[in-house]
Amino acid sequence: MSYKIGLVGKPSVGKSTFFNAATMNDVPEGAYPFTTIDPAVGEAYVRVECAAPEFGEECTPNVGFCEDGTRFVPTKLVDVAGLVPGAHEGRGLGNQFLTDLNEADVLVHVVDFSGTTDSEGEPTEGHDPREDIDFLEDELDMWYREILEKGIERYESGYDGNDDDIEVELAEQMSAFRTNKDEIKREILSLGLDLDPATWDDADREQLAREIRKTTKPMVVAANKMDTPEARANFEEITSDPAYDHLTVVPVSAHAEKALKKADEQGAVDYRPGDAEFEVLGDVSGEQREGLDAIESFVAEFEGTGVQRALETALFDELGVVPVFPGGANGLGNENGEVLPDCFLLPEGATAEDFAYHVHSDLGEGFLHGIDCRSDRQVGADHRLDDRDVIDVVSTN
Repeated sequence: MSYKIGLVGKPSVGKSTFFNAATMNDVPEGAYPFTTIDPAVGEAYVRVECAAPEFGEECTPNVGFCEDGTRFVPTKLVDVAGLVPGAHEGRGLGNQFLTDLNEADVLVHVVDFSGTTDSEGEPTEGHDPREDIDFLEDELDMWYREILEKGIERYESGYDGNDDDIEVELAEQMSAFRTNKDEIKREILSLGLDLDPATWDDADREQLAREIRKTTKPMVVAANKMDTPEARANFEEITSDPAYDHLTVVPVSAHAEKALKKADEQGAVDYRPGDAEFEVLGDVSGEQREGLDAIESFVAEFEGTGVQRALETALFDELGVVPVFPGGANGLGNENGEVLPDCFLLPEGATAEDFAYHVHSDLGEGFLHGIDCRSDRQVGADHRLDDRDVIDVVSTN
């Protein structure tokens, strides 16, 4: 499957800059609302330690690239149109935003931690970034709550003539969020609620909608513009506030990432995305040197610009995605002599048989067993895959 990371947030927080920095696409940027009207989709990369060096080999990727033992594996990044409070009621780009948002598997909420844009995306000073974090979660929770209520109405009316359990009705109503009856039932019981919505008050329903949202739309906060003193002060306050313990907040300077990538393209620096250091090559102007010195200080302090870290935290930590390499009948190579040409990103809990189907449906249908290329041991269909496994699939097809 191809995972989609959705970039969300209010207008003018640097969301398009983040998108361009991660993908080096050229979408419009500007300090005014709705710079992005339609969602922009680009290819970003997440880093995986390549398995080839462990076998004394050098990989030959079909997609992405590998540099000094670090594999850059492609993923889709979607820059969703700017959000304003009241989107669930159709305000701003409203329903279109929510529709586009629902295509994403995980969210990166880009927040202006410098506090220089208000809730509408207009220039200001001293704005509290907590308001932005809260408003997005509140908008999503209200959206989920509306759909939850429709499911409860279905259950209570019994209009379809079926005597289904509440979790069945809610799962069907909320199927667009890629949930199921088992997950819904687990959320209901985890809150100490009965499996009878007649016993739920408004607070119960609101909390249930919120928990389903947190499970089906996990989120990382990209604390952007962290190269300003105001942002650093806000970062310290928010990350020490227990109200935000449920969120992972990553310090980010999208501007620094984009500047480094451009300088690398121009041959002014040698920079690998995500690294905490870079090398200046040749002569640069005094102004360029001043800018690079500031960026160098930032990436050393925060171990990178934060753009790569935000993407990887979203996929690997929040979603639990597992990178797996397909081996070959002749060691790591395939019949074309390519070495570990692919690295697939699989869902948490994926098995060897799941992997076979992921590579090709024919392999899955004829699956016999897998071979762990590190240990040379046979593994069965229900063998759960670990991070960076190298698996050769043995199939009748």
